[in-house]
Amino acid sequence: MPEKAFQDYYPEYYSHCYGCGNKNEHGLQVKSYWDGDEAVAHFTPEKHHLAFPGYVYGGLIASIIDCHSTGTAAAASYRREGRTMDTLPPFRFVTASLQVDYLLPTPLGPQLHLRSRVVEIKERKVVVETDLIVEGKKTARGRVVAVQLPDHLAPE
Repeated sequence: MPEKAFQDYYPEYYSHCYGCGNKNEHGLQVKSYWDGDEAVAHFTPEKHHLAFPGYVYGGLIASIIDCHSTGTAAAASYRREGRTMDTLPPFRFVTASLQVDYLLPTPLGPQLHLRSRVVEIKERKVVVETDLIVEGKKTARGRVVAVQLPDHLAPE
């Protein structure tokens, strides 16, 4: 995998997200990378990320799927334009829709593996589907509709 994650290319203003911002010392620090045509991320939940003893909180699962998917949307947009992620203007996406299906209880302890595919890409919208896999079993799947950050939310 490359040395820098998608999220490490975000300009500082966009690097404070609880889920993926590298400037948020209390955040989850989700890091995403290309693996061919799919994007991957790995996350190891801590003991306080539980729903009940032995299992991961569903809200955490939704959060990591969300942040990994919006990062994937940004990276896919750079790829679509033939640009590297360190070029301006930056692509930054926010979630318009997040759907998560919980297929099996996700055990607390093992590393969580996220694997995403871009299923639709347009100028300002990207749809990403993500599988959450733990110890070879798919425990959740998500679908994120990501839209390019509205101009009024960007720094001046």
